[in-house]
Amino acid sequence: MNKSELIEALAREIQVSHKEAAAITNTVIDTVVDALARGESIEIRGFGSFIIKQYDAYDGRNPKTGKQITVKPKKLPFFKVGKELRERVNNGR
Repeated sequence: MNKSELIEALAREIQVSHKEAAAITNTVIDTVVDALARGESIEIRGFGSFIIKQYDAYDGRNPKTGKQITVKPKKLPFFKVGKELRERVNNGR
C-alpha cells in the first residue's frame, strides 16, 4: 500500500472526502516526522514504536575502490513492531 492507497482507504473507512483524508494523512505523517526530527520517540500501542538510533563514526571501505574511508556518525529512525501487529501479521489476519 502506498500513500495514495492509504488516503483512499481512510476516505472510505470514515466516509470523508479525498481532500479531508489527504489532510488527515499528511498531518499524521508530518507530526511523526517532526517528532523524530526533534529526537523524540513515538509509541502507538498495538502497532509499534519509532525511535532514533545513534550510530558512532567508524572506518569503512569504498566498495568501488577499496579505499578506507571514515563514515560520519549518524542518527537513523528505527521501527520496532508491537506485539499485537506482529501476531496479526503472523496469523495472516
